[in-house]
Amino acid sequence: MQKAGSHKKGNQKITLDPIAGMQDRTPRQQAVLVVKLSIPAILAEISSIIMQYIDAAMVGSLGADASAAIGLVTSSSWLLGGLCVSAVTGFSVQAAQFFGAGKTDKAREVFCQAFVMALGFGTCLSVTGIVLSPRLPYWLGGEADLCIAASRYFFLFSCALPATQLRQFAGGMLQCSGDMKTPGMLNIAMCMLDIVFNFMLIFPTREIQIFGKSVTLVGAGLGVAGAALGTALSEVVIAVCMLAAACRRFLPSFAFRKEAWKPDPTYYRNAAYISIPVAFEHIVLCGAQVALTFIIAPLGMASIAANSLAVTAESLCYMPGYGIGSAATTLVGQSIGAGRRDLAKSYAWLSVFLGVGLMTVTGVLMFLFSPYVFQMLTPDPGVQALGVQVLRIEAFAEPLYAASIVAAGALRGAGDTRIPSILNLVSMWGIRITAASLLAPVTGLFGVWLAMCGELCVRGILFLVRLWRGKWLRQNFALS
Repeated sequence: MQKAGSHKKGNQKITLDPIAGMQDRTPRQQAVLVVKLSIPAILAEISSIIMQYIDAAMVGSLGADASAAIGLVTSSSWLLGGLCVSAVTGFSVQAAQFFGAGKTDKAREVFCQAFVMALGFGTCLSVTGIVLSPRLPYWLGGEADLCIAASRYFFLFSCALPATQLRQFAGGMLQCSGDMKTPGMLNIAMCMLDIVFNFMLIFPTREIQIFGKSVTLVGAGLGVAGAALGTALSEVVIAVCMLAAACRRFLPSFAFRKEAWKPDPTYYRNAAYISIPVAFEHIVLCGAQVALTFIIAPLGMASIAANSLAVTAESLCYMPGYGIGSAATTLVGQSIGAGRRDLAKSYAWLSVFLGVGLMTVTGVLMFLFSPYVFQMLTPDPGVQALGVQVLRIEAFAEPLYAASIVAAGALRGAGDTRIPSILNLVSMWGIRITAASLLAPVTGLFGVWLAMCGELCVRGILFLVRLWRGKWLRQNFALS
């Protein structure tokens, strides 16, 4: 009789600590587990945003044109990056449920199937982005001077997509097995690498003063392209490390079972059931961001730059929510796999309460410190003033935005992705885009962010209602 949470294959063992023994936990212990699993993911998300802050500050120091060039293709970059995440979600949810059910060999088979898919899908996305890169900034309504730099940025970003896809795949598999620490630490390392590469690639060779002594820093002076190349190089390095960690955890002697690598229609069908709605959700959200780019572009370069930097600044507030959402996916997925729907519901609500509380605090901090944030991100006074104005609007939406983020993570662990994708479609296109298109000509960027704030509040309420009704607790791939 095997002990819950610890499953052997020959001499190989996968240990699910700290998920192991989750069925015997008191409500207090459950809350502690939610926090414990969330912390590494939150730290990784925060470090990622700090990296974006530093990226934005480095590029912003080159002038508003450089910030606007990146801002022009940011939503398109998010779209491709979001598709990378959605492609592996269906497999990682299955693996989490198999772990909860004690079917470790099945989880390993899912890993093999997902590995092959990630390699192929990441390559296809990369080719698509490379082909689109010369014309995309022009289609988005950018000014001719911005489009050349934006095209180079998007081209280099697209070249790194296979590495991005493999990193997301390996990280997702580690998380679903209960290992939040390894992907968290590696993502933090990626941020540090990105900073180092950016210093070397964005700026030209220059002299700096350290303790009164002149030191020469060698640089490539690539500007906006250097920012993209630095990110791409850090993605490649960490993708290799993440894959190595995932393979050590999942594929000891099991790797030689050739049949595990052959496409299995059952796993792909289950993955499609989860991933297609998630992909649709990313298309809806990022398509809405592209539409907002069209709405904001006529407002001028200052508005484009302020919007891009404000999005980066706000992300420091909501990334902790995504970290907690990742923990919720793991906990709910394994609880569903173990046949404990009551436990899945408990973990879902505990995660939501933690996310709302944390993002309420970060929203208050964002409101208070937004002027200092923008002083760091750009030297342009006009962009600073406009950015602070719109960022403070968004602070009021953070609690309900947290509810939508974490609830979506919990629902995803149960395989419930279709209804959430519909809710996002209605919310984004029915409220945000409609209101922004009406308000932007009258109130400028202020109106766009006012529409965003209102939409996020409505979205949070919709997701809380979905979670409360409980219809998401019915799917269990580990028993199908």
